[in-house]
Amino acid sequence: FVDYRTTRLTAIGDELLAGHGDPRALGWYGRVLARTSNTDVRIESYTLAAPGEGSEALSTRWFDEASRRFGDNVDNRLIIALSDRDLDLGLSTARSRLNLANILDTASQMSIKALVVGPAPGLDPERNARLAELSHVYADVATRRKHHYVDTFTPLQNHAQWRNDLSVNGGLPGQAGYGLMAWLVLHRGWYTWLGLPEPGAS
Repeated sequence: FVDYRTTRLTAIGDELLAGHGDPRALGWYGRVLARTSNTDVRIESYTLAAPGEGSEALSTRWFDEASRRFGDNVDNRLIIALSDRDLDLGLSTARSRLNLANILDTASQMSIKALVVGPAPGLDPERNARLAELSHVYADVATRRKHHYVDTFTPLQNHAQWRNDLSVNGGLPGQAGYGLMAWLVLHRGWYTWLGLPEPGAS
């Protein structure tokens, strides 16, 4: 009998979390999980994605759904995959900030470590200019509360492979785009956040 440390991951977000547009149906999150193996830790993952969801709806529903997946005597963790939907809903950045803050404050009160994955860029320059501000606000909220933030916007905004993937895939990432997102998450603190050694690190 092997005594595993069990880490339970509950991920909330929109259709990108669910991998829409990916022919392999993995998305970035499935790719990240597939690369995460450790003999000392048993990882259990639950994905709670809702399409077209902004921060308001996310902050309203997340606890009721996620708390059912949290367990006793396990390391409960929360992954928050944020979208650009607030731009369409007319929310102020102050309101978006408050919505994320409410989620993170509740998680902190329960001693749950959160990983926040920021919104990914699109192809519209004007929209991206507004999204850059939103991404910055989200990063500020997360880091002030000592939760980990992965910025996907800045490295992908002018990335040729990312932009090409969106343009041929109806505005959604495909295999290449989701692969890029997964790479960013894996290389921007995923293992540290989980308390696991980096692959290849001796």
